[in-house]
Amino acid sequence: MSPDLTAEQGGPDEGHVAPPVPSWQAPGDTERGLYEAKTRGDWAAYFDVLAAADLYHPMSRAKADARPGWVSYTTTYWGPGPGSRCLAFFTDGMLPAPVPDPVFFEVDLDQLVKDWPQEDPWLAINPGSPCEAFFPATAAHRQMWRWHADRTPHPRRNQLRTLWAGGPLHGPVAHGLACGALLCVSNASLWNAMGWHGTGYVRERKRLREWWDITSREEWLSAEEALLGGRMSSPFWGLVLGIRSALARDFGGMVEVDHWRQVTSRVIRSRAVAQEITPEVAHRSDSETEAQVAGAQRLIGRITRYEARFRADGLLPDGRFVHTVEAWDYGRASKMARWGLGARFCDVAEAEQAVLRAGRVSRINYRSWEDFSAAYILGRCLHFDEEEFGDWYGDMLNAHRILMTDPNSPWLNIPFK
Repeated sequence: MSPDLTAEQGGPDEGHVAPPVPSWQAPGDTERGLYEAKTRGDWAAYFDVLAAADLYHPMSRAKADARPGWVSYTTTYWGPGPGSRCLAFFTDGMLPAPVPDPVFFEVDLDQLVKDWPQEDPWLAINPGSPCEAFFPATAAHRQMWRWHADRTPHPRRNQLRTLWAGGPLHGPVAHGLACGALLCVSNASLWNAMGWHGTGYVRERKRLREWWDITSREEWLSAEEALLGGRMSSPFWGLVLGIRSALARDFGGMVEVDHWRQVTSRVIRSRAVAQEITPEVAHRSDSETEAQVAGAQRLIGRITRYEARFRADGLLPDGRFVHTVEAWDYGRASKMARWGLGARFCDVAEAEQAVLRAGRVSRINYRSWEDFSAAYILGRCLHFDEEEFGDWYGDMLNAHRILMTDPNSPWLNIPFK
């Protein structure tokens, strides 16, 4: 049984919790869950929702930049009574649009139990909203928070999460955001949050630094342009897949693997001959050419085995194959626009333009969400998975299935073309 939380919220007769608003469009499922629990006076359920949520607290950007990895808490007097000191935290659906300063850092309820900075401030959740609530934060109360945190899985994975208010649901911007939905579902982030805070300012910068070697606006712009141009994934993959696509156009259908292998070998050798300048260069390049031919043969084997698995798992219809893997770049471009915004390497308007471009190039190069998805997942697997069919593949397969079956999925509600 849940601990008694009456003391935590203070009781409505003490004026600590504002009365519910009769009709309110919650921005997301988290906020709706908080609002409904508050309306019922079910504070145990309120904390169950809170324990599964990401929570955000504002801080000075100067402080965040001066000591990366450190956070600072700011108390406010927006509390349950006159003079009450609070630490205010917001769920992701209640965050304002990103501005240069302040920025937000992300925590969860379990971290707050461990790292609460002072005894006297109250915990304020979404102050000023219909789902707001205020709770005392003494050591004894924080142990009650721990009880909820311990029984609630976090972080979330493999969930379709939508902003029902404050995020586009239809139209070109929504389409561009939906191009990044595979990663959003895998990470259980809001797929249509254009005003992106992600994992918080510090962690968004860390993500770009560690995974992309991006530490400046100029580097972010370069990466975004490369992704939008389909230049970030291997051009060798594009060559090999392009040969098969050309054969399919010439012969009107599926291409036998042996034929694909033979023609690919001829094309690579012919290209090498065309680039020869002197006999010395030709001699040195022979071994490199044959290494390329061998690499292409291995790649063809990997692609055909992935596609066979895709067909078995319902990712790819029978008789179909992947033409290009540029979808992996375009989907990442949609996300990179938001990562850059979260890291403050761009503003909302600039991120939105990049998202729109990601949607446009995706529509030009692919026929459907299914087509886009298979190409995206193949590119990701060729780069990361090494034919292990582990998490790099399994996470995307789960996300694909959710996006192709959930009635609220953008892929079922936004036409690809």
